[in-house]
Amino acid sequence: MQAGLLYGEQIVSLELPDRVTLLDMKPAEPLPDQTSAVQEALANPIESPPLTELARGRKTACIVISDITRPVPNKIILPPLLKTLEESGIGRKDITILIATGMHRPNQGDELESMIGREIMDHFTIVNHYCQKPEGYRKIDEIDGAPIELNIHYLDADLKISTGLIEPHFYAGYSGGRKALLPGISSYETMKFMHSFKLIDNPKVRNCLLEGNPFHEYGIRVTELAGADFILNVVINKQRAITGVFAGHYNHAHLAGCEMVNHHCTVPVDGEADMVVTSGGGFPLDSTFYQISKALIAARDILKKGGTIVVACECREGLGSPEFSGIMTSVDSPQAFFDGYCAPEDFVIDQWCAQKIYQALDHAGRVYIYSSGLSNNDLQKMGAIKIEDIQETVDELLPGKENVVAIPDGPYVVGMVH
Repeated sequence: MQAGLLYGEQIVSLELPDRVTLLDMKPAEPLPDQTSAVQEALANPIESPPLTELARGRKTACIVISDITRPVPNKIILPPLLKTLEESGIGRKDITILIATGMHRPNQGDELESMIGREIMDHFTIVNHYCQKPEGYRKIDEIDGAPIELNIHYLDADLKISTGLIEPHFYAGYSGGRKALLPGISSYETMKFMHSFKLIDNPKVRNCLLEGNPFHEYGIRVTELAGADFILNVVINKQRAITGVFAGHYNHAHLAGCEMVNHHCTVPVDGEADMVVTSGGGFPLDSTFYQISKALIAARDILKKGGTIVVACECREGLGSPEFSGIMTSVDSPQAFFDGYCAPEDFVIDQWCAQKIYQALDHAGRVYIYSSGLSNNDLQKMGAIKIEDIQETVDELLPGKENVVAIPDGPYVVGMVH
């Protein structure tokens, strides 16, 4: 059979024997009129008054949007949202669109235009969140002695709105909802707490789990403290067309979307696999190796200890940020990473994704990476193996592997071992 692995903006075709288990999203039809669906969700939201009613009498609004690493269909969801606010009496000059960069780089120029379109760029105030600029955030509380600090554009707005995409997430259970604020528009000090070695090491910080997940529960707590008047979240299918729109209450609307994602994106697996062949999820998710942690963890969670992982990921921007690249080249084994970064005082930016990658490397016997954007030097030190021909590698590895699983969409599909 053929498996089409998402790879940058291409598909890598892989021939696999029929005995391989293929994990795929359940088919989800795109909404016939996506703009109308957004308008309907704004007018008839979940556990919330209509947006027009909420906006009436408010002088300013802040809309939080995801950064370039998430394929959110902003060009479809933002125009009806902005139009509703304007028709409710909030002028364009009083609406701020805040990009929830978390600790990622800002989105500007052509990149920003590709995200939201020239029309919105030219007529609205667009602000990138900078987690290490103290003048841009304010403390609202503490959790376990850690300051909770959020962007002032959001905190000071009369009307607080967040948008996003709901999909499986290897920390928060599911993305979207409360995650727009924590970590999306949080400070570096807050992030040190939310991405601490101890928290990321918690076994309940995982894909598709909300109950008892401390990452999710802290997110809800902070969202309640900061205030959240309205969310507009969507679910997309394999072709990245909108299949569901969930607007309204920051928790109830999000949970409704999570149910849809759980139905379409989780697949039962009979027993742990000897080998998992997966992808980084394609562009924009696989732009850097930083984000490949998601595919590696999804593979690890269904893999026998000592099993094999093969990943196709373009990584057109290489390993990732200078901080992340520095971590990945600073140690030569998973244990060296765990020993070097487990103490709170040793915390550095981007260590949480490195932690997940080393968890996967520690669990697997071998990890093979097919990538045009990564060099042998990038991968060798961490213990991964660069390959030039993924078909040839998979053919060589298959003999002797009884239970083999392929996940063409990578982290967008989550296997659940029964």
